[in-house]
Amino acid sequence: MNKDFFAGKKVLVMGLGRFGGGVDVAKFACSAGGKVTITDLAPAAQLSDSLKQLEKFPNIEYHLGSHDPVDFEQADMIIVNPAVMPDNEFLQITRQHNKFITSQIEFFFQLCPATIIGITGAAGKSTTAALTAHLLRAGAGREGFKYSKVWLSGNIGNEPLLTIVDQISDDDLVVLELSSFQLEQLAQVRKAPRVALLTNLTPNHLDRYGTFAAYCDAKENIFKSQQTDRNYPAVSIFNAEDKIGAEWFTKYKQETNRICVKFSTDDVTDEIRKRFGLPARANLSNLAAALAIAGYFGIEEEQIKASLPAFKPLPHRLELVAEKNGVKWYNDSKATTPESVIASLEAFEQPMIIIAGGYDKGVPFDELGEKIAQKAKAAILIGQTAKKIAASIADSSENNTKIKFAHLLTEAVNLANQLVVEGDVVLLSPACASYDMFDNFEHRGREFTRLVGELGD
Repeated sequence: MNKDFFAGKKVLVMGLGRFGGGVDVAKFACSAGGKVTITDLAPAAQLSDSLKQLEKFPNIEYHLGSHDPVDFEQADMIIVNPAVMPDNEFLQITRQHNKFITSQIEFFFQLCPATIIGITGAAGKSTTAALTAHLLRAGAGREGFKYSKVWLSGNIGNEPLLTIVDQISDDDLVVLELSSFQLEQLAQVRKAPRVALLTNLTPNHLDRYGTFAAYCDAKENIFKSQQTDRNYPAVSIFNAEDKIGAEWFTKYKQETNRICVKFSTDDVTDEIRKRFGLPARANLSNLAAALAIAGYFGIEEEQIKASLPAFKPLPHRLELVAEKNGVKWYNDSKATTPESVIASLEAFEQPMIIIAGGYDKGVPFDELGEKIAQKAKAAILIGQTAKKIAASIADSSENNTKIKFAHLLTEAVNLANQLVVEGDVVLLSPACASYDMFDNFEHRGREFTRLVGELGD
């Protein structure tokens, strides 16, 4: 398959979205000669950032605020946003008319000539992907390292994918963060990365999958769909400290033509720890994961130690955004699962106020409530899940945490500012998605940072 596949075809992009994937698809399809229509349930006002990026493509037709069955009947191909449920009624119409259904990630795997490294998991996959690319770039261009350039993209947020594929050569490496939704799409065409890594697995997206087992099954596609060949074996990397990862390592190591690797925080030497600036044990696990991949590709420890100090943490992940009157304010908006928040809470010993809550994905908060009760002097709760999280704190064995509710993030920040004293930490770490109040976790994180910046010194 190549770009000529699009030439002259009616291409329907289902789901423009706010994360950049729909924009990437639309730009690519237009440049390849497709006649592009974009349909999205959201109105134009909610998609303004994405629409602005497509202003240079005046021939795109937009059907926003609803879906029209006629679009799905008349299109030659439908490129589906990963967030669209596979049993969506409009996709059923598409199938009834025998139309070609595909996705951004499927096309990328068809077109990309480079070796692909895929990273998935419930938490830590963005940081692990960024760290992996950073460490691999330490070897690029050096003697003995056969790869010319290292690319970073995928679900990591607003990174181009299809629009960069023409720049990628067969002696490059591509590091992709992959969501369970994308892995479901890849499974439909039996595609997976040559090198695949699982950070960890804990309940997530139960609003879509219903059960933890179904969520795990979607994630396992990253290994199930790997092609195993005697001359080009698949590489599967698992977290020895994760229950599911350890089980899958035992399962897959039995296969021939597959290289199985385990990693753990014990793999990180003291010398490397000294050069790694990110807090929390979870980030140490992310580093161990990245080291496993770097080691497989032959990056030497001296190169790793030299490159680590230059690594910059990703925005919205335990990001220190302000220090005012001896109080440190952290933006951890990307922490959208209870487990990721628990890991963030463990990064601090100081007295803490946590701001948590958001869109309800159907996951339990029992362990999170226990940890908040242990670590936080106050919890300010927002969004759909506020009462659920409050109940989990109240039911914990330690119940000394003051619970406050806020209707808006503005109110939450002001409440936190009234409660803090010198030496405290304020942590926005929601444990939930943002869709009940914000466009995405980035929007939530930016708003938190703005609000904190407006507080008086």
